[in-house]
Amino acid sequence: MNPDLQQNLKFNMIVNILDGAFFGLAIGFASFVTIIPLFVSTMTGSAIVIGLIPAIHSVGWQLPQLFTSRWVSRQKLFKPLVMWLTTLERLPFLGLAFVAWLTPVTQESTTLSLIFMLLVFQGLGAGLTANPWQSMIAKIIPSDRRGTFFGVQTAAADLLASVGAVMAGSLLQRHDSPFDFTACFLLSFLALIISWFFLGMTREPKSESMAIQSPFIIEGFWEHLAGILRRDKNFRQFLIARAISFLSIMGYAFYTVYAVKELGVSELEAGWMTGIYMAVQIVANIVMGWAGDHWNHRVVMMVGLLAATLSAFFAFLAPSASWFYLVFTLAAIGNAAIWTIGISMTLHFGSEIERPAYVGLGNTLVAPANILAPFLGGWLADIAGYPATFLASAIGGLISIGVFYWLVHDPLKKIQC
Repeated sequence: MNPDLQQNLKFNMIVNILDGAFFGLAIGFASFVTIIPLFVSTMTGSAIVIGLIPAIHSVGWQLPQLFTSRWVSRQKLFKPLVMWLTTLERLPFLGLAFVAWLTPVTQESTTLSLIFMLLVFQGLGAGLTANPWQSMIAKIIPSDRRGTFFGVQTAAADLLASVGAVMAGSLLQRHDSPFDFTACFLLSFLALIISWFFLGMTREPKSESMAIQSPFIIEGFWEHLAGILRRDKNFRQFLIARAISFLSIMGYAFYTVYAVKELGVSELEAGWMTGIYMAVQIVANIVMGWAGDHWNHRVVMMVGLLAATLSAFFAFLAPSASWFYLVFTLAAIGNAAIWTIGISMTLHFGSEIERPAYVGLGNTLVAPANILAPFLGGWLADIAGYPATFLASAIGGLISIGVFYWLVHDPLKKIQC
């Protein structure tokens, strides 16, 4: 390892974990799943409109990464690019605070238009930041520590997101409009400023290898991307497996609705189930990240997929509400694997100079599956009921496990050998 990287490794891990923790706190105050949809629901009852909110965030984060990879590949230092681009994903929360404050004097159609403009801007800002940020993390965190880093960072983010969500709920309950949502979005922006401060403390040495521009950066970039997919069979099969893995979690969005509407779970009990889900996910992120680094990322991924598969299968079989405590526990383990281990494995493919290209391919090409899976789950639920969605999720999980087992090799193990 580069001596500068070794010397600054502990410091870089700490400041970037704190960056993720306060980013999580910000999302707790302005969640794309709870707080922002609740804000929008005060102006429209359209489920389609409300459902667009998390979809915009997912599309915005994943799709741009391939198209920025050539630009990112030219950088000797990733941090300046990260610090500039990440402001584009943080400023919209300040904009949401202004929109919330002006709701009493603004027409609902205008307010909704402004909200969705800000959400699109935020999603694209996140997507533009994602590739250089992951490339920077891959550069400053060695391959045998990345799983642990992502696990701890995600756990810290989930923990503070839970704190932020509780505080946001208290604000919404105690205060009237427009102060309630305005305060939530302002506190979110404040947490993002603190997060940005810790991110800015990252110590990244200049990469001399980036100074030597390879031919694929200067010309023939798209041909080179196609070449990566042709020659790197393991990476290509990893992308297929990861795309299929999103089927195993497509039923997650419907667990609470099914438990409440069909099995008679109370709102209080649903809250306890959500709390268990968050708590298990915090622990699972740390344990599975560490296990991936010290054991085998591919095997840990398959364990997580097995948990997701069993979660969906037990939801399909569940004769009573009590089963859903186990369903949510297994779901948390599966979600931690698919995201924490999935991101870690993506960063293990390719050389340093090719990594932005691999990051772009690894996120953009699986984005359609991530986006379409919930729509497929909703369509199945509409025509055949929620259990059909859960059964399809379980089948998708089994297929994904099979692809990982027979076709994918652990890229980190290959490097170490």
